[in-house]
Amino acid sequence: MKKVISYILLMAIIVVLVPFAVIQLNGKEEGPVQVPDKIKSDTSTEKPETAITINVYMHTQKKTVKMYLEDYIKGVLAAEMPAEFDIEALKAQAVAARTYALGRAAKLYGSAGVHDEADVCTDHTHCQAWISKEQAMKNWGLLSSFKYWNKITRAVNETQGQVIEYNKVLINPLFHSNSGGHTENVEDVWDGTSEPYLKGVKSMGEDKFREYESTVELSETEMIKTLKKTNPKIIINSGNLLKNIKINGYSSGNRILSMNIGNVKIKGTDFRKMFNLKSTNFKLKKLAGGKISITTYGYGHGVGMSQCGANYMAQKGSGYKEILKYYYKGVEITKLDLSKKN
Repeated sequence: MKKVISYILLMAIIVVLVPFAVIQLNGKEEGPVQVPDKIKSDTSTEKPETAITINVYMHTQKKTVKMYLEDYIKGVLAAEMPAEFDIEALKAQAVAARTYALGRAAKLYGSAGVHDEADVCTDHTHCQAWISKEQAMKNWGLLSSFKYWNKITRAVNETQGQVIEYNKVLINPLFHSNSGGHTENVEDVWDGTSEPYLKGVKSMGEDKFREYESTVELSETEMIKTLKKTNPKIIINSGNLLKNIKINGYSSGNRILSMNIGNVKIKGTDFRKMFNLKSTNFKLKKLAGGKISITTYGYGHGVGMSQCGANYMAQKGSGYKEILKYYYKGVEITKLDLSKKN
């Protein structure tokens, strides 16, 4: 009996202490990395002189915190992509997240007035999602937390300092969960200038993920009430709501660009927001009992890299650089050089 108890205690020590030691080792930031002129390095701590820091606005706490870039990327990776995804997909996400953050720190992209004192925020509806190591490990649970954090750390460390450029300029590496089978041209989703690296491509294997398809059911009365709240002047003939809806056109990714509902023209993106849909690739169907079903395909805006598509490519043998170059056309994966500091 004593031998059994001793064995159990020994295994408990191994399970707890050994992964912790590995995390400490893998989490160490080493080696030279390169940075745009507007990004400053921080040499005030024991971290290497080449470590980049960025200012992150914690939107739930309403405060700005300075973080080491590579540590910040781990938190983004833990929040933005399932840790069970293939390591090459996680590496692709890490490079995209790093590029996203540095592009905003250099003021190449982003919107003014939201968090001017910070480079990025933790609100996924505005910038990138972020989660602390402690919260991530708690969410994963005791059995998976060490394994997943090690995996996140490996994906970040093995791509340290790597970013995506187009014509030697950091790109705006937009990404989403699931494109529904085909990504979008950026100009079809947001009004503005098109980007040569943000063009729609076929995205294979996405129907194998739970994010691919979802359906919501709403009553016609409820839908009309929502439509009138947003468009007070809308006139909808009584009877079948679907007979008042006309689709005007689809994007190359099969998303609805705009639709006429009664006497009002509504963008597909606005309709999605009104009814909290997962994408603008949707189909409407009349059901019995005065209800309408809305079936959406994909999850997110559909521009740039599909996370589910990236994982499918990784499972089929693609490396992270191949994945990134597939979803962002004409780009190069480069490494920052901190030897040129301000």
